[in-house]
Amino acid sequence: MSFFNSIGRSMQRAPRPPRRSTTPTSATFPSTDSLPPATPTSASAPKPLYLCSPFVEAALVKGNFKTIVMLPKYADVMEWVASNIFDFYQNLNQFYGVLAECCTQQSCPTMSAGPNLNYTWINQDRKSVQLPAPTYIDYVMTWVQNLLDDENVFPTKSGRDFSPNFPSTVKHVYRQLLRVFAHLYHAHYPQILHLRSEGHFNSLFAHFLAFGKEYELLEVKDIKGQPGAQVGVGALWEKWKEMGILES
Repeated sequence: MSFFNSIGRSMQRAPRPPRRSTTPTSATFPSTDSLPPATPTSASAPKPLYLCSPFVEAALVKGNFKTIVMLPKYADVMEWVASNIFDFYQNLNQFYGVLAECCTQQSCPTMSAGPNLNYTWINQDRKSVQLPAPTYIDYVMTWVQNLLDDENVFPTKSGRDFSPNFPSTVKHVYRQLLRVFAHLYHAHYPQILHLRSEGHFNSLFAHFLAFGKEYELLEVKDIKGQPGAQVGVGALWEKWKEMGILES
């Protein structure tokens, strides 16, 4: 069932945990009508650790993620997507909270996601600007938290319907969360290895990719990037498809 051709109905979920506190609160996220483009850099780098054995095989979940992301019987597709996005956000935010002390304006002056790729931000003047990675990530996480707390976007009470704009909104959310994953893999995977959390992080990201593909929340261009400005995790996506972890 295609998510974007579905009409959802609301269902009650468990109460949300307290608001995020891993990074300081920031200004309101700019309009999501237009998402920031990526700009290339000129540096080159050797093969990243996350593509090297045994790290690329590290996982908590063995086998293909297809069965995990399938819509449960009798479940509403809107509710299923909403609850999974909530979980992806919470888990990613916890990882970032652990790595935040390593992601500073000095260590990460740009939102890098590959040897030749920096993400830029569309500010309130509709201009594309470079931001330090911690600032960019704080903007993303604060914006997503505000959406999760908005009953008009993520309804939690019986009788409340999802907005007709919900599919497009969550697609914007997914793209921005992908960028956070991409930066953490590119810039902070050694710290993830130091914490011996590569299996946890790989499984979370593989689940995220499989779910995004199943419900049309991700575009191939967002995962792989463009010639000369490739997203580092695009190669990981291809590798996991070869290994049978993700569907081709």
